[in-house]
Amino acid sequence: MNKEQLKQKVCQAIADRKVDIKAMALAIWEEPELGYKETKTAQKVEAAFDKLGVEYRNKLALTGVKGRLKGGKGSKYSVAVIGELDAIICADHPSANDISGAAHCCGHNAQIANMMAVTMGLIDSGAMEYLAGDVVPFAVPAEEYVEITYRKRLIEEGKIKYVGGKPELIHRGEFDDIDMALQIHLTSVPKDRSNGFIEISTTSNGFIGKLIEYKGEAAHAAAAPHAGVNALNAAMMGMMGVHAIRETFQEKDYIRFHPIITQGGDLVNVIPSSVKMESYVRASNVPAMIDANERINRALKAGAMSVGATCEIKDLPGYLPLQNNPTLNELLQNNAQQLIGEENVWVAPHMTGSTDTGDLSHIMPVSHPWIGSVRGVLHGKDYEVFDEDMAYIRPAQMMACTIIDLLYNDAEQAEQMMANYQPLMTKEAYLEFLSDFDK
Repeated sequence: MNKEQLKQKVCQAIADRKVDIKAMALAIWEEPELGYKETKTAQKVEAAFDKLGVEYRNKLALTGVKGRLKGGKGSKYSVAVIGELDAIICADHPSANDISGAAHCCGHNAQIANMMAVTMGLIDSGAMEYLAGDVVPFAVPAEEYVEITYRKRLIEEGKIKYVGGKPELIHRGEFDDIDMALQIHLTSVPKDRSNGFIEISTTSNGFIGKLIEYKGEAAHAAAAPHAGVNALNAAMMGMMGVHAIRETFQEKDYIRFHPIITQGGDLVNVIPSSVKMESYVRASNVPAMIDANERINRALKAGAMSVGATCEIKDLPGYLPLQNNPTLNELLQNNAQQLIGEENVWVAPHMTGSTDTGDLSHIMPVSHPWIGSVRGVLHGKDYEVFDEDMAYIRPAQMMACTIIDLLYNDAEQAEQMMANYQPLMTKEAYLEFLSDFDK
């Protein structure tokens, strides 16, 4: 069987599994879970692997599940297909969990469905027999950088070392036996467009995570406000200080700072003595990220000084900027064009959001395309999949065909790519970068 015939057979096998793939996506949609808590979602992945006869390891970084399909022509290279287990908090979404506020308006349920669809297609078609490499379907936890205070407690308890799932798995060595990785994210389609599309991703912002606490002195808010030091006023002054320097950020660096107040005081008639905030400082490159963070810290602390409070800032390793591999991008783009037409596939501009796949992209070749299949706003209450084939079938076919490109003919394409590849960081340098935050 030649390569094109093999691709056709795999694509048909994936299409034939549409009912099962959609059922997987909907089952996960109905039980959204936040990062490092995705026990039910992980069990669904394990049950699907069991049904397919895929060997796997579980409870990796608390909830991760990692399978492996062996290549019939050897195991020269390993290609991961990544799906993320966690949901986001969006309590206003009609499908949000009543207790946690979690909802899959991030599209991670579609990622898991696509990961499983690639696995089904490769197994059902018998394609692995022709490939000189392994395929690693890898369900990973905690991509969304949320509930920072909760995860900081997990770190203090020694259960994890890092807030994000992929940094944690890199630290634990779970990517040591993987050479390259593919994954997708869903994205919104404009109202004036009737069909979906595929955007080949280029770059995205990275960020530094922040825990901020202003400390003042409590006093009766009406009878003796002069006896207190208002931590909420300090926080507001700090945020205004950041606003005052926004014009100094250069457009080319795509700086973003978007804090939330997680504790604004205790009682309305008591001067707030403790105000807590969480935020990110995002940028398109590491030097700009570090520089902006230092200047924002100065502004935040100046707010405390202005009213006589104190400001304690804990900077946490966030995510590195995403750098997609050109060869993987080209292969994905070619396969996407064959599947849905050139007019529906294009290269995306820089994205100012962030993903922990950025960390992975610094130590191995990665491609992370965007799949236009959603109406409404990502992470918003109106998020809804409207093009099921584009959300659940086409991305899986695109990734499966790209895996065949890489591993067919004694993995010739993968070998050429890896021969010319230079990682942005070694794993050791990457972990050293993260450890610098503790210093």
